[in-house]
Order: sequence, then structure tokens, then C-alpha cells
Amino acid sequence: METFIIAEAGANHDRNFEKALLLIDSAVEAGCNACKFQTYSSNTLYSKNTPDFAGYKNINKLIKNLELPREWQKELKIYCDSKGIEFMSTPFDESAVEELIDLGVKRMKIAGFEATDIRFVEMVASSGLPVIMSVGIGFSWNDWHLYSEIFERYDNHVTLLHCNNAYPTPPEDVFLNTITELKIHGVDCIGFSDHTISPFTPALAVTLGAKVIEKHFTLSRSLSGPDHSFALEPEELKQMVNYIRHTEKCLGYKKGFSKSEENFKKAMRSIVAKKQIKKGELLTENNLTTKRPYLEGNIPALDWKRKLNTVADRNYNVDDFIK
Repeated sequence: METFIIAEAGANHDRNFEKALLLIDSAVEAGCNACKFQTYSSNTLYSKNTPDFAGYKNINKLIKNLELPREWQKELKIYCDSKGIEFMSTPFDESAVEELIDLGVKRMKIAGFEATDIRFVEMVASSGLPVIMSVGIGFSWNDWHLYSEIFERYDNHVTLLHCNNAYPTPPEDVFLNTITELKIHGVDCIGFSDHTISPFTPALAVTLGAKVIEKHFTLSRSLSGPDHSFALEPEELKQMVNYIRHTEKCLGYKKGFSKSEENFKKAMRSIVAKKQIKKGELLTENNLTTKRPYLEGNIPALDWKRKLNTVADRNYNVDDFIK
């Protein structure tokens, strides 16, 4: 199964429609499977009494300036459809969920912070669509039964994305081995929502079993706005996809000779005569050794011990292959 790669545009459209289209183009050019935006409103996301935190000041005004105009969504989906890439958006309120269902999205995404809101999780799950949910800050497997009951009720196909909800995430806080823990709980699919500044980290997640990757990207990190600084630029996004596709090719289990090894089989070793050996002479470590190549009909070096202390059935010169 090919890794499903989500290019997270988030708020990096900066409320500029042409920029939003360029982000879609960039995701297509990079080879991503989906381009995702975020559907929220300042009056439903944060309380008006929210204090400053994590370096953010006047959070309500900030969010207001980042909102995706709802009237864009249909046009963005049509544009994505025309470019052969899936349109996605993360809903953050009930009306957003309803709007995305009406648009005909194929799946729903629940953000890491919203995954701690069981009320909202059920609201999204009630769509009956496949659900991708980031599980990071505040998530505990002790509460998993609350989620599993909801997802079973609405028969959602569930993908859990391991993530760290720090923007950006330092390498020492990525904890990629957590992905293997997700496997233990029998979730339908597992993945990774990456907030590091590296295009390489997602490929590491794929080696651990991630089947869905989500990564923020931007047209330029020099742009102002809270999400640009930790996002990948277009060439880096393309590089990330290449790393993932290369990693996919490298995975798997080997059985026998690989196709690429067939031409190199001769470089294995055979048992050869170390000195002249006469017919009837005992074959020992004194008159045998091993050397490349291995040719059909030779005795492979792997049979060394089996061949010792047997009798030569012919004469051999130095470096003759023992038959």
C-alpha cells in the first residue's frame, strides 16, 4: 500500500485566494495525494477570554486574520479535482463538519488538540466518513474505549496519526517509536503528523509502519504568519515525497536472490584446490581453500565442512574447482 501523503496548507494561504491555488499546485508538483486546508472561525475556536500563550498575543484577532473564507471551499475543491489531487480540510466546528460533508469530501481529519474533545470527536465521526485523527498532546490510551465506542457506532475507518503538538517539534521530542505502540491497539491504519522542520523525518516514520503522512508546507518560510516558519518550502516538500517513495521501495522481506542480485551470484565462493591433488587423495584443510567465483556445478563454500575428509574422485591442479 502506497503511503498517503497529505500536504497541509493550513493557514498558509494568508487569506489570499491566488496563494491558496499556488499551494495546491505545489502539492501536485511534489506528488502528494491530498492538499489540506483548515476550516475554523475565531468566534467558535477560542473563548474571548483566552490569555496570551506560547508566544501568541491576542489569539482571537490572530485567528480572525487566518480564517479560510468559507466561500472558497467549493472553488478549492473544484480546483483540486481538476488537478487530480484530493481536497481535504480539517473542521473545527459543527458548521464546518456539515459544510465539508456537503462538499463531498472523502474523509474527515481531527486535529490533535480537538482529539481531546470527545464531544467534537463524536460530531465528526457521525459523518460516517473515514476519520484521520492526530493523537498527541493530552491523549491517553486509558481513554481509548471512549473513542473506540464512538467509531464503532458510526462504522468509521480510523487512522491515528502520531504527533507532537509543538510547532516546530525538536527532534528529541518526536518519539517515533510511539508509532509501533499504535499498532498494538489494532487501529485500522496508523500514520504520522510531522511538525519538525525536516523533510526527512516522515520517511523514518514510514520505516516504522506509518501509512499516512501529514506535513505543513508553505510557498516561503519568509512569509509572515504563525505557520510559515516551521513549514516546508515547495522543493523541500518534493524532496520529502521522494524520500518517502524511496523508503517504500526499500521496505519488504527478502526471499532467495533478489532480481538485482542475479547477475552477481558468481561473486560467491566455491571450494577450490589449494595445491595439486591426486585422485584418491583425502581432501583436507591442507589441500583445499575457498575462492570466488561460484559457478553452476561447483561445490559452494557453504558445504566446506561436508566436503572435508572425503576422497578426491579425480586429479586437481591449483585453483581447480572441486566438483
